[in-house]
Amino acid sequence: MTTKSYIESNKDRFINELLDLLRIPSVSADPKFKGDVLKTAEFVKDSLLKAGVDKAEICPTAGYPIVYGEKIIDASLPTVLVYGHYDVQPADPYELWDSLPFEPVIKQTEAHPQGAIFARGACDDKGQMYMHVKAFETLIETTGLPCNVKFMIEGEEEVGSENLGIFVNENKEKLKADVILISDTSMISLDTPSVTVGLRGLAYMEVELIGPNRDLHSGTYGGAVANPINVLCEMIAKLKDENGHITIPGFYDKVEVLTSEYREDLNKAPFDEVEYRKKLNIAAVAGEKGFTTIERIGIRPTLDVNGIWGGYTGEGAKTVLPSKANAKISMRLVPNQDFKEISQLFTEYFTSLAPVSVKVKVTAHHGGAPAVVPTDSVGYRAASAAIEETFGKSPIPTRDGGSIPIVSLFQKSLGLDAILFGFGLDTDAIHSPNEHYGIQNYLKGIETITKFHEQFAKMNK
Repeated sequence: MTTKSYIESNKDRFINELLDLLRIPSVSADPKFKGDVLKTAEFVKDSLLKAGVDKAEICPTAGYPIVYGEKIIDASLPTVLVYGHYDVQPADPYELWDSLPFEPVIKQTEAHPQGAIFARGACDDKGQMYMHVKAFETLIETTGLPCNVKFMIEGEEEVGSENLGIFVNENKEKLKADVILISDTSMISLDTPSVTVGLRGLAYMEVELIGPNRDLHSGTYGGAVANPINVLCEMIAKLKDENGHITIPGFYDKVEVLTSEYREDLNKAPFDEVEYRKKLNIAAVAGEKGFTTIERIGIRPTLDVNGIWGGYTGEGAKTVLPSKANAKISMRLVPNQDFKEISQLFTEYFTSLAPVSVKVKVTAHHGGAPAVVPTDSVGYRAASAAIEETFGKSPIPTRDGGSIPIVSLFQKSLGLDAILFGFGLDTDAIHSPNEHYGIQNYLKGIETITKFHEQFAKMNK
């Protein structure tokens, strides 16, 4: 039986297994889901054993555990290390979901006419991670595994992978491989496949402004006492100028400068601004002046407010002058920018913007380094050949606006580049209400991953 026919004959089971995985609310950011996160680790371990690994184990960390599995068929053959994560983003706000986030349903969409699974984690990253488990099973049950395979599936990616670096550095021999395969990114479309070759880094900050020692009556005190929310908005507005340029001193000092030829090649990827705006229901695109939308997403740093709160936000009216105001702010970084240095620059500048009428507290949360992977490696060529075999066309190399901090960690600690083999779409609403993942993407991904293993083994002979 061929790998394709095995996938076709087992597709209902493959889908149902994923649905079972998606029903477990493995939200790593919220302690109330701790039991569910641990339950998900057990699910992944059991799935690897059923798929045919020689051994699988749950490796404790100071936080949530890492699931490790392997099948070594011949030490002389190349080894593929598969990375993924089993934790998911919080589902809030629940009221914006059309169906319950942890009760997956399958519905047709414009982008997924053959149906998509709607659930938190469907695309990021349970659906994409589970493709590798099923691709591994498919090879075991059909043509045979052509290379050694190791799995490292973590439970803290959505909260910064705080303990992964420790695990990697303490287990370099166990994790020894020839390439790292990751499916946690997107592709342009099923008609235009792509492979991500660049990721932005991240510096995530939280700020708090403190004014009076309690909430005040806005009539009695308004106009005489500084309102922390008003001040916070004014300070945030000063973080960018009228051209969308970030005003933090030193912020751009180490930003990678790309040639005009490289930028031209980057913009050859198909992009329809009218369709882009239509899908997002926006009247215009926005961003740093002098750069295209593709460039703003892939090769330029950004600063965005991810959340802002303070005062009274309940039903009806309550006329208070709040004591505190808070915001969470993230900066996406490009090659050569260090997230620790950028966090410090942000802290110094933001603090300097505050008037004496408020006190400022800045907290640096998790961050990660940007990464660029070469397109002339055996791993990339194997990925390109696999996609050409299953999609009938070569992939376009693209730079992704998101961040996967562990990619640079793998480069530094293991000396390995990662092949970012994503099959999601930008319209799959990851991190948002109504996240979903196409059935066709899921099954096509499984098939293409089997071809990657075959091509990688062939190219390493």
